[in-house]
Amino acid sequence: MRHLFRKIGNLARDDHFMHLIEHFEVLVSKVLSLAMVVVIIVAIFDLVIYLINELFTSKYGEFNKILFTIFGLFLNILIALEILENITAYLRKHVVQVELVIVTSLIAVARKIIILDLGKVTGVDIIGLGVAVLALSISYWIIRSSNIRH
Repeated sequence: MRHLFRKIGNLARDDHFMHLIEHFEVLVSKVLSLAMVVVIIVAIFDLVIYLINELFTSKYGEFNKILFTIFGLFLNILIALEILENITAYLRKHVVQVELVIVTSLIAVARKIIILDLGKVTGVDIIGLGVAVLALSISYWIIRSSNIRH
């Protein structure tokens, strides 16, 4: 009988511990989401300042070079928004949504490809990015297919 009471007591303590861990996870997620909001606001401010400076001070014919930087800044903001979406989805469901993580990764790799300076990279770098895109695309397809079936 004592053994049974000990197990019940241990179970209660384990439940209490897990409850504390869940509260800690929620607190960390909230802090991360607030920090990400700050990052997004700063990134938008940086983009606006860069646009104003470059659009009005650049010489004719240099806009193509500036355009890649602008695309990179835009995609940085999109990546930050996706990360914020990952955090808020975790707060809502307490589950990491793999599909969102893969989409965020695809955007990050796409950003890298868009701003890639082909004069500074090797063939191995390009192959690596291609393999990353292929692996992420296949992963996304598998996750998406399994979500549709359920």
